[in-house]
Amino acid sequence: MTIIDHGHRVPLAELAAHRQAAWERQGAYVAAHSDFFRALWDGRPPPERLEDLPELPFSDKAGLRLSQAAHPPFGDYLAAPRAQVSRLHRTSGTTGQAMNLALSARDCAITEIVGARAQALAGLGPGMMVVHCLNYQMWMGGLTDHMTLERTGATVVPFGVGASELLVRTILETGIDAISCTPSYPSVLERVVAERFPGLAPADLGLKLGLFGGEPGLDDPAFRNRIRDTWGMEPRNANYGVSDVFCNFAAQCVHDTDLHFVAHDVLHVELIDPDSGAVKPVESGTAGELVLTHLARDCQPLVRFRTGDIIAVQGTDACTCGCTGFRFRVVGRSDDMVVVRGLNMFPTMVAAVIGAFPELSGDYRIVLDAPPPHDTLPVQAELARGRQDDGTLARRLEAALKSRLGATATVTILPNGSLPVTEGKTRRVIRSYT
Repeated sequence: MTIIDHGHRVPLAELAAHRQAAWERQGAYVAAHSDFFRALWDGRPPPERLEDLPELPFSDKAGLRLSQAAHPPFGDYLAAPRAQVSRLHRTSGTTGQAMNLALSARDCAITEIVGARAQALAGLGPGMMVVHCLNYQMWMGGLTDHMTLERTGATVVPFGVGASELLVRTILETGIDAISCTPSYPSVLERVVAERFPGLAPADLGLKLGLFGGEPGLDDPAFRNRIRDTWGMEPRNANYGVSDVFCNFAAQCVHDTDLHFVAHDVLHVELIDPDSGAVKPVESGTAGELVLTHLARDCQPLVRFRTGDIIAVQGTDACTCGCTGFRFRVVGRSDDMVVVRGLNMFPTMVAAVIGAFPELSGDYRIVLDAPPPHDTLPVQAELARGRQDDGTLARRLEAALKSRLGATATVTILPNGSLPVTEGKTRRVIRSYT
């Protein structure tokens, strides 16, 4: 299947021959069957050696969107016959037009194995019961993530989104001890518990493990502590991925809060400077945009795909958990970056400052009502349940943002419950201008 058993525990040096052979097969396959990449490469053959991939141009989401618009429904980067498409998914469309994703039976199997590695690193396994609360309606995070959860050996409850009151009752009645959802979803459940279950606290539900993904926030110690204090469960980022590539290929482990890359046997990683495109080494202390190449993909293989995610490598040595993939943190998305007087601001940076204020719920929005350049960072922050603004909170938060980030901010404090909560992905940067 071109995937190695427990491949995330094999040292990268020992995977070199496997990865080179995989690229030789994959590169030849893409050149023979993908009209999109033949055109992108001007008909030239791909380099034989994996380390020579930088000779090729980048692919990106904009190009894929144009391809699907011109060649619906899958684009001319579909490299397999239509009859080989086993499953159709659709991206969430968080950053633009939703995309149709095609997977063969082999694509599905590899995706599930890689995702299960990540979920297992985060602590899920046989004997546990996890309720999966992501959207099953075509989104990769629904059914495909469900299958990765099953691959860990855990019992999976396919709940989906909506009917939060029923979810609370189901957790209480069945002894569910883990939940798979977005980091913002516990806030939804907290309101349901408070309004519909008098006398019941979130910690009374008995959840022990939170497997989160789809949104940033888990790097913030204050956020993790809030989840622990409120729910009595251990929060872990168990589900980092890029839908066009793999729905999940990195997770935190029980020993380390950094994300662990678990797919070196089927996925090639590059880091680049997001402005110049220059390749940067994947080594501790390096930050850059994540660029990915499939080493085993039938339906929609991607080569040198710019993800738009800016990551910072934290380490490349093997972790105590046994994972040999590099460890990293997600700084933010290039399309979520807000430049304030020359300073690059990401939502995760703002969240870390807000999380240090116990008076605030942790929910916030950056609302931009005019195009750049921006002189100030406009932040809306919400009060925590039962807390009041003493009249100085906005000024204190503005001072903290200035001190920590160097940016001048204009803060608006909102009553608790003002910001909409969602069971799906929460958009933190709102561009209201046209």
